[in-house]
Amino acid sequence: MRKNLTSKTILIVAVVIVFVFGIIGLPGGFSGAALKASLLKRINLGLDLKGGTHLILQVMVDEAVGIARDSDAAHIQQDLQANSIAVGSVAPDLSRPDAIQISGAPADRGNDVRSVLNSKYGTQYDIASGANNTWTLTMKPSAVADLKTHALQQAIEVIRTRVDTLGVSEPVIQEYNLGSDQILVELPGVDDPARVKDVIQSTARLEIHSVLGGPYTSEQEALQQLGGNVPLDSVLVPTAPGVSKTSGVQYYQIKRAAEVGGTDIRSARVSQNSNTSEPEVDFFLTTAAGDHFAEFTGANKGKYLAVVLDNKIQEVASIHDQIRDQGNIGGGGMTNQAANDLAMLLNTGSLPASLHYLQESTVGPSLGADSIHQGVLASIVGMLAVMVFMLIYYRGAGINADIALFLNLVILLGFMGFTGSVLTLPGIAGVILTIGMGVDSNVLIFERIREELHAGKSPAAAVDQGFAHAWTTIIDTHVTTIVSAAILFVFGTGPVRGFAVTLSFGLFANLFTAVFVSRVIFEANLNRKQRGEALSI
Repeated sequence: MRKNLTSKTILIVAVVIVFVFGIIGLPGGFSGAALKASLLKRINLGLDLKGGTHLILQVMVDEAVGIARDSDAAHIQQDLQANSIAVGSVAPDLSRPDAIQISGAPADRGNDVRSVLNSKYGTQYDIASGANNTWTLTMKPSAVADLKTHALQQAIEVIRTRVDTLGVSEPVIQEYNLGSDQILVELPGVDDPARVKDVIQSTARLEIHSVLGGPYTSEQEALQQLGGNVPLDSVLVPTAPGVSKTSGVQYYQIKRAAEVGGTDIRSARVSQNSNTSEPEVDFFLTTAAGDHFAEFTGANKGKYLAVVLDNKIQEVASIHDQIRDQGNIGGGGMTNQAANDLAMLLNTGSLPASLHYLQESTVGPSLGADSIHQGVLASIVGMLAVMVFMLIYYRGAGINADIALFLNLVILLGFMGFTGSVLTLPGIAGVILTIGMGVDSNVLIFERIREELHAGKSPAAAVDQGFAHAWTTIIDTHVTTIVSAAILFVFGTGPVRGFAVTLSFGLFANLFTAVFVSRVIFEANLNRKQRGEALSI
């Protein structure tokens, strides 16, 4: 019996050492300041405690559908030409983001047109012929849903990569389940929220388009030159500020479908212009995009290309020689910070659609410090009150409960230190609730032991029966609460998740302390007593 008790005691001590290490790690010293620094390094504070920025973003997923549609329209025209089918135009239906109109198809080759369209686009589009030799391709609802879901998930990944690049510690970036196609972003401890917002919001969609007309001094002049309407296969795009050093913002007519898209960028880096020493950004294309671009520029020497970033033309240049996989963006007085940000954005990938800010709030560090102070004070007062009550009501057994309660808190904080969980203000509430759940388990056990003692059983038998009968009730209460916490974690946002995490960890720790540790202490106490000596409970 004593050998078994020794093994259990060694196990408890080992568990405590492991979780104390999880709380403070290897401290730089044993002074109060050193231990506090180690604790704060291991226990990550959430937005409401550390201060920072809370954002809710709306992903404009219809734009992603429209971009896919525009790309498909360009490919359809190429496929028809490859099969020697001449049509009037292949253009997006501008009244909706998921439809393509083909006009001027040859009346005697309807079967050939349908065959070409069905072979590559039949799985994504519903294809129908219309009057006057027209065809309409409408994206299937399942394809639209897939594009929107992919756009949302891609936006989350791009934002996460950009925020990580900026060095924001322990951010929360996830789908916001209270809205449709929305993202929750929480950035604890940000010191420049305006720059972070600019970096997050920039779509950073770098594209290279063929220039069809321009420059025009204004949009009105462009429309006059084009007969009042822009052809469906092209768009008017303004230059970015500073690109034209003579006449301000200019407009160009460019081909709607890009020759190089945002997903074709392999990498980007900051460099210096050899003539002006101004910073610029070199970008490099993927192998497939480089091969296509080389073929296109080789066949279009003397024509013009426009480098478009976020719907603004950054540069217009003529094609002198074949270009394969490299280009650069510069000029316009680009600063080092702007060049670094642009290179970072291109390296982290372009957003599939633009973002709109629906909600923004900022928590100051002083408010977070007050929350920490009040939360910790509430936890300490609550824990001390519970411990005093247990000592008064259960006498010697109350010491047992207080030790188990303290170990419960150590294991909970150690769990959080090891897993990198974020402690939020609701998380502190979860800690306080865990204290209550721990006491509840001890009360169930102690009251059962009292009943067995009143029934005339010996102290050893009463302890054994008390734990055996209370075990089923404790498991039931913990499992139901853990299931509730799991639901909160799955469907909740950051602070609510923090509550669910601390509550779940605390309940698992309580199963160990209230059932195993508490019983070992009872057994050690009984071993020191004489046969028939009363148990203090």
